[in-house]
Formats: sequence, C-alpha cells, structure tokens
Amino acid sequence: MRQFFKFVFASMLGFVVGFFLLMMILVGVASVLINSLDDEKITEVKSSTFLLLDFKKPIVDRASKNPFENLSFASFGGEGSIGLNTILDNLRKAKSDKNIKGIYMELTTVNAGMASVEEIRNALLDFKKTGKTIISYSEGYTQKSYYLASVSNKIYLNPQGSLDLKGLGAEIMFYKGLLDKIEVETQVIRHGRYKSAVEPFILDKMSNDNRVQTRAFLQHIWDHMVEQMASSRNLTVAELNQWANNISIREPEDALKYKLVDRLVYKDEVLDELKKLTNKTKAKDKPQLIALGKYENAPDQIKKSIKDAQIAVIYASGQIEEGEAGSDKIGSETVSKAIRDARLNEKVKAIVLRVNSPGGSALASEVIWREAALANKVKPVVVSMGDVAASGGYYISAASRKIYASPTTITGSIGVFGLIFNAQKLFNNKLGITFDTVKTNRMSDFGSMARPLTAEEKQIMQQGVEKVYDTFTKRVADGRNMKQADVDSIGQGRVWSGVEAKKIGLIDAYGGLYEALAEAAKLAKLSKYRLVELPEAKDPFKELLSELGDEAETKYLDYKLGSEARYFHKAQELINMQGIQARMPYSIDFY
Repeated sequence: MRQFFKFVFASMLGFVVGFFLLMMILVGVASVLINSLDDEKITEVKSSTFLLLDFKKPIVDRASKNPFENLSFASFGGEGSIGLNTILDNLRKAKSDKNIKGIYMELTTVNAGMASVEEIRNALLDFKKTGKTIISYSEGYTQKSYYLASVSNKIYLNPQGSLDLKGLGAEIMFYKGLLDKIEVETQVIRHGRYKSAVEPFILDKMSNDNRVQTRAFLQHIWDHMVEQMASSRNLTVAELNQWANNISIREPEDALKYKLVDRLVYKDEVLDELKKLTNKTKAKDKPQLIALGKYENAPDQIKKSIKDAQIAVIYASGQIEEGEAGSDKIGSETVSKAIRDARLNEKVKAIVLRVNSPGGSALASEVIWREAALANKVKPVVVSMGDVAASGGYYISAASRKIYASPTTITGSIGVFGLIFNAQKLFNNKLGITFDTVKTNRMSDFGSMARPLTAEEKQIMQQGVEKVYDTFTKRVADGRNMKQADVDSIGQGRVWSGVEAKKIGLIDAYGGLYEALAEAAKLAKLSKYRLVELPEAKDPFKELLSELGDEAETKYLDYKLGSEARYFHKAQELINMQGIQARMPYSIDFY
C-alpha cells in the first residue's frame, strides 16, 4: 500500500510540475506573439525625432522574423538577436526621412563582429553626409564600441566611466597538456603549414608560422581602426598608438584631455540635451526618441515595387555542415537549394551570397560551391563577406564574379585537415577498459579511437587530404583567374585580413552588403530591383517544436554559462566533426 501511495503522489507531483512548465511556456509564447503583433503596427514618426540605437542584442547577418525564435526558455520572455540587414536598411531610411533629426547611440555594449561594426560605421558616415547629427554616450567604451562612436558629432562619457584603448591581442587555449595527462594521442593529417586548427591539440604554444599570420592580420585590422578613428577625431595615428602603448587613458579625464570624447556627463544630462534638440521644453517632457525596433515599421518612401526585378540575397552564416541546418549553421542542402531556386527563378536577375563562416565540412563546402558555380554561369553571383569568410567560407565564395569584404574581415585559410583521436591508453590505463575486435576485412576498424592509426592508414588519410586541397585550390584558381600554384603559395591554411586579401587578389573591393548589391545590380543591368531573402523562413510552429526538443538544452546551457558557453560549443563541434575539414584555426572575438 505504501508503494501505491508513493506512486500516486509521484504521479501527481509530475503532473503538477509538467502543467506548471506548460503554462509558463504558453505564457511566454503568448507574450512573444503579442509583442510580434504590436511590432507589425505602422509607426508614425514625429518631427525632430532622434533614432535611438543600442547594440545589446547579438547582431547577426539576418535575424529571424519568427516570433518563437526569440523565446527564451530561461526567462520565458522575448530576447533574441537583431539583423545587420535591418540596421543597415533603417539607417538608409533614416537618412532621407525628414522627421529624423539625428541619431542617438548608447554604446556601453556592441555585440557584433568587427566587420559588422565596420558596415554599421560606414552607414553612419553616409547618414552624416545629410548634415544630421549623431550623438554617442557610454558608461564604458570598449575599443569596438569607441570605434563605432568615433563617427559621432559628439561623444559623451560618464564622469566615472572608462574608455579602453590598448590595441588588439590574441590569446589561444592549448589542450595538449590535458590530452597528455589523460593519455589521448591526437593523430593529425593536414595540408598547409599555416593550417593551425589542429595546433591546440598537438602543441602547448603557437607555432612560428601561426604567430606570424596572427600578428599580421591583427596588425592590419588595428592599423585600419586607428586610421579611421584618427581621421574622425582630427587626431594622428601616432598619438593614438602612443596612448595605446602606454595605456594613457586610465581615467575619464584622460579621454577628455586627449580629445577622444567631447564631454564627461551623466545620462540625465545627455537626455536634457536631446530634449532641447527635439524641441521638448517642459520639465516633465521626455526627448523625442524612437527605438530601432519601432522605426522598422515606419513608412519607407523608397521601397521598390513588387513588379521590379529581383536580386536574391542568400545568407550563409555559421559553420558548414552536411545536410539541413538551423539558422546558426550552414547546411549544404539548405543553402545549395536556395542558390538553385534563385538560379531557376526567372524573376531573379542576380544573386548576392552573404558569407559569414569559419568553414567546416569540405564535402559540404563543395556541394554549395557547385550550385554557386552553376548559378554564376547564367546570372551574376556577387559575394559579400561578413566578419569571417575563411576556409570553407572562402571555398563557397570562390565561384562568384566579384567578392566584397571589409578591411576587418578575416578570410583565406585555404587548407584542409583530418583529425582522429587515439584514446587507447586512456581506456586501458586510466579507465581499465579493453577492446577486442572481430573484422570481416583487414581495415574494417579503420578510424577507431581504441587504437592508433597504422602507417598505411595515415597514408590513406593523407591522400584524401591532398585530393581535397588540390580541388580547393583549383576552385579558387578558376574563380579568381589565378594559377593554381599561386593560390597554393598564398594558401597553405594562412589566415588573412581583408586588407591583405585585397592586395593578394582574394577579394576584389572593400564594401559591405549594400556595395555588393550595387555591384550585382550593375552586372545584371538593373536600375530598379527588389530584394528577396533566402533561405526562406521556416514554419514558426515547427521551429517551436525544435526549441522544445534538441535546442532547449543548448539554450539553457547558454543561459547558465553565459560567455563561457563557447567552450562547450567548441567541444561539441570537435565531437561532431565528420570527414575532412576546411575550417578556421580558431574563433576570434574583438573587445
């Protein structure tokens, strides 16, 4: 009887907990739907309004319009990301909007890659050509947020705040010592002296080649940033580098002294200034501001007609994998189908492939390259590179007619590798686990983690890597009108900045998404066009089911681990690697 009551009470408790969780999810979904419906209302912009920009949400190339996409299972509220395409489109709209008097940016956080920041900065410079004002305020400028703020007419800093100016650095984590302790051998097959994706597993510090390439692209990106900041603030490059070398900006007063900011003020003082600029005179009045999310629904006077010819913008963001993939990964089937659909659609006259990827599966990259090459034979394909378009990301770009990138884009890394862990000693010596094998053929257990590769097996893998590298360099040579030997000389897995890539012919010109669109329209001889974005958004309810399933655990871990979750995801990537890889040696974050 006691067991019976235990079972009944446990069942009741499970029912109550399940019901509570279901209700919380339903409340969250309802909240997101209500906010989504509210966002669809046409927004009226009043005269003398300032557009309010902050970049606390992660900036991605294209944010999902799916209302369930932004549902957080940690807080049961709407969170999510913002699309770079949305930011750029609204800055263009604000430029010609007579009711927008200026832009006010709150820049304590800028959650974006450097090339994305570069595109936003260029759009702000274009906005300023109208004579409209840009004002920035922060409680603490990072180098990235200050780079963005430097275009402003007025830069304000909290009197107790900070401004970071110290130059760029790279810190790489190495795992060889850990693997040695647990007696796991890393068996590496690669082509490319700079293909350093495997270095963390076989070395305890950077190789000389890796140090050279890392120093080079960091220096070029920093030089570009300093030149732009110096130009915007009427300073010299030498001054900025001297201050960075000495960390001269230690107090807010230092930033004011060296003319990096215009005033030290509190936020209420900034808001008072904005009140005057927006013609608000009463003490209880608030400044006339409109957030980007609301302004997105304001009328756009220069939207193209639905009858105009189309340019398809195809987004390829994330690591490259075989098959279907979600919004944060590039699935070979998903992206190749989008390119194929655009090629076969007679209304689509040109394609812009937006690539933001560190690479991944070499086979998946080849599948996408094939469709891009077929499309480029019948209509112009132009690539717009984002923060990173390296290794497999460059592979899928190679078939295009023109490639645009930012000076701060990370690209190249033309090289491939294979990686197999030998955990025999870990199993035998540390865990007391042994294996015995029955085989029908001599190499039936080829690739097993329970034993080391034989010399013959290593040779077989090396042949596979060499074949993929030969194909990779041939794709680049054909697409860039270069000799394959020349591609090999700048390949070898070396990573380049956009500045270096332009000099050696890996890209054609500096520019972002809009420059690539203008080039695609020019090549297709279009004076009027409208954009279609591919791959098409997935069904919201299917996405919700996905959130409740496999992705719920990942989202929860992201919530609990915060910025440290990237180490978990990196480990996951390594575990899930299949076949020969064409990917970046490491992920890069700028602060």
